[in-house]
Parts: sequence; C-alpha cells; structure tokens
Amino acid sequence: MTHIFRNRLIGFALAALVLALDLVIKWAVTGPLGLNEDGEQVVLTPFFNLTRTSNYGVSLGLLTATSPAMRWLLVALTATIAAVVLVWMLREKKLWDILPLALVLGGALGNIRDRVVFGHVIDYADLHFGDWRPFLVFNLADAAITLGVVFILARSFLSREKPADNAGAAPTET
Repeated sequence: MTHIFRNRLIGFALAALVLALDLVIKWAVTGPLGLNEDGEQVVLTPFFNLTRTSNYGVSLGLLTATSPAMRWLLVALTATIAAVVLVWMLREKKLWDILPLALVLGGALGNIRDRVVFGHVIDYADLHFGDWRPFLVFNLADAAITLGVVFILARSFLSREKPADNAGAAPTET
C-alpha cells in the first residue's frame, strides 16, 4: 500500500467517522432525548445546552429554503460543493492536506442527509455565556466543516512557497 493510498484511506475514514458521529448524535437528540420541536432543550452545563433548532438555510441562516424547490436547490448546491471537495481530496497526497478536506466532506454529507430526509438541518449544540452566544445553535457537522475550512485557510497562509533565490541570476535591466 502506497503512502498516498494510505493517506486517502485515512481521509475517507475520517469523513465516514464525522458522518457517523453526526448521525448518531442527531438520532440521540431527536430519539432518546426527545428534542423533536424547535426550542426544546436539555441543560447540560451552565454554558452548554442541547437546544433543538431546524435550520432551513446554510451557514448563518443564509439562503433560507422557503419552498420545496429552494430546498432541492440547496441540496444540489451543497452536493456540488461536496463533490468538488471529494475531487480535491482525491488530488491531494499529503495527509495534512487531506484531513481538513475529510472534515468538510463528512460534515457536508451529514447536513445534506438531513436536508434530503427532513427538509432542514437539525442543529442542537448551544454554547452560551449567560445571554451571550458566540455562535448560532450548530451541530457536529457544522463544527467539522468550520474546523476543516479553518485548517485549510491556515495551511494556505502558513505554508506558502518562498520565491526562488535569484542571487546567481543576472540583474534585470529597467
């Protein structure tokens, strides 16, 4: 097994793990915990609750699907993005380039599944400090997508290739 194949296999395993954990947590929230209506809540700590929310849009509630046609357009849009991420992941060779893409892919698949099955994404993670909420209510898939994007951006800014040293080159005339 080549190291490139191994790295991609690890990436697919991570994407599958994110998807599986997302599905299990959403099942627990809507099943055994019984949070089936928006606003229902289980208080876990003074700063973290499970609060059921139905998200009909994408990030930050943008592009809210107000009709079945818009719902399926969002499914198509997010599926296209997931396909692009998959192709990008297959083109990468280094594990540290593959893993963030796997986080994005696994999270996207979890949210796409919700939108197809329920018509909206199930959100539940409610981090708050008193009345202040640094984030909207989110889910594991959202967190994986966000972390993946942050890692991709950080790597792109921190690992820029340095320009070749032209010390031995002849000076250019102006």
